[in-house]
Amino acid sequence: MAERRRSGYDKIAVLRFWVFIAVSCFPAFGATGAVTIDAAVEQMYNFDFPASHEILNQCIAAHPQDPLPYAFRAAADLFYEMDRLGILESEFLVDDKRIIAKKKLQPDAAVRAQFYKALDDTASRAEAALAANPDDRAALFSMCISQGVATDYMALVEKRQLSSLSPARRSNSYAQRLLRLDPKYYDAYLTTGFSEYILASLPFIVRWFVHFDNVSGNKERGVENVRLVAREGHYFKPFAKILLGIAALREKKPLEARDLLADLARDYPNNPLFRKELAKVTATIGAAGN
Repeated sequence: MAERRRSGYDKIAVLRFWVFIAVSCFPAFGATGAVTIDAAVEQMYNFDFPASHEILNQCIAAHPQDPLPYAFRAAADLFYEMDRLGILESEFLVDDKRIIAKKKLQPDAAVRAQFYKALDDTASRAEAALAANPDDRAALFSMCISQGVATDYMALVEKRQLSSLSPARRSNSYAQRLLRLDPKYYDAYLTTGFSEYILASLPFIVRWFVHFDNVSGNKERGVENVRLVAREGHYFKPFAKILLGIAALREKKPLEARDLLADLARDYPNNPLFRKELAKVTATIGAAGN
C-alpha cells in the first residue's frame, strides 16, 4: 500500500513538472498595469531573467502593496533555477525516472532565499487584499501563481514531492475561485485542466488520499482545458503550447511537437531552449524519414 501511494505521489511530481511553472503567467490587469507585466513576462519567456526582475522591481516600487509582481518575481526565480539545473531539457521532460529521482540537486542558496521571500511577500499582500474583498481577482491569481511555483520548486528542485501536494491543492482552489467569478478567464483553465489530468493519472487507490476541489479526474477534460488555453489564453497561451508539445513528445507525435515548438521559437526568438528543442525534434523527424 505504501509503495503504491508513493508511486502515485511521484506521478504527481511528473505531471506537475509539465506545468513548469507551473503556473507563472496569469493575466495581469491589476494596479501595476498590463503593459508592465506584459514586458516582464515577455523577458521571462525569452529567458532574460535579469531584465524580467528589473521590470518587476520597478513595478513593485510603484505599487508595493500589489501582490502580483511579487508572484511573478517568484516565477522568474523558479525559471532561472530550472534552466540552470538543466531541468528544462527535453530529455528530462520525457523521462519520468529523472524527474522523480531522489538524488538531491544543488539549489542556488541566494536564489532560494529570494524565491521564498517573494512567496511570503505575495501571500502577505494577497491575504490583506482578500480580507478586504474576497473576490479580488488580482489577489486570487497572484496566489494561484505563487502556490503553483511553490509546488514545482518543492517537487522538482528540493525533491519534496509529498510536501508539494499542499500548495498544489491551494493553487487549484484559487483557480477555481477565479473561474467562478469569471468563466471566461481562460488562463485559469490551465491549472484546473492539469488538476484533472493529475487525478486521472493516479492509481485508483491513491485517489482516496488526494483531493482537489471541483476536480473529478477526467483526463480528456484536462487536455481540452489546455487546448482551450492554447487557443484563447493570454499569458498562458505559450505555456499551453509548451505543455501540449511535451505531451506530443511523450506520446511519440514529433510532427505535432515540431509545429508547436516552431510557433514558440518564432514568437520568442531570444529563447535558446525553444530553438534547441526544435532542432532536436526536426532532426528526429528527418532521421525517421530516412
